Amino acid sequence: MMLRSASFRIPSRITKLIEKGEGADLDFKKEVSNIHKIAKAIVSFANTRGGTLLIGVNDDKMVSGVGAEEERHMLEKAAGFFTKPALEIQIKEYYLGKRSLLEVIIPEGRNKPYYALGEDEKWWAYIRVNDQSLLASKVVLDVLKRASKDQNTVIRYSSNEKVLLEYLRENKRITLKQYCKLLNISRWRAQRILVNLISIGVIRVHTTEKQDYYTLS
Repeated sequence: MMLRSASFRIPSRITKLIEKGEGADLDFKKEVSNIHKIAKAIVSFANTRGGTLLIGVNDDKMVSGVGAEEERHMLEKAAGFFTKPALEIQIKEYYLGKRSLLEVIIPEGRNKPYYALGEDEKWWAYIRVNDQSLLASKVVLDVLKRASKDQNTVIRYSSNEKVLLEYLRENKRITLKQYCKLLNISRWRAQRILVNLISIGVIRVHTTEKQDYYTLS
């Protein structure tokens, strides 16, 4: 279900958002030119803490506006058919003469992880990191799945967990590849340990464009 509303002026709240600039919960789009990319942005917010898309705003914060009807159609199609599971979004329209600014509100999802259909016809999950929508790693996906199921994680600390925590106290961060090499364990086993420790809040995952790394919480 797509909720719609319209106004004949841009409220000061929106002006303040534009002045604030893009970030973890805000993204600007000049227009919806690629349905795959807009689906990617939508699921990245749903997989994180929710957020807002402002359609008709350039990266330099200039409001250019869009032709609202076609943009609405693309947004609704992206949320309903190019995301899995389908997502509910709220679209608010602010008139700028013959053009409009659209505020698209994406709530944090309840059934994570959400996937966007890529141009390669494959489904990919993304998360929002600062002002970017980044591909979710296998570890992040497993953490999202566990959080969505509201599972209580109980673990027993073995030497593998203890070595990891001791390493992080001395070295601040570690990657999955480094952890596998440190203990000479399989990638699958290392991922499972990391997911458990993230789920109980002992360590944190940091997603970057190149690779994830892990630190103590």
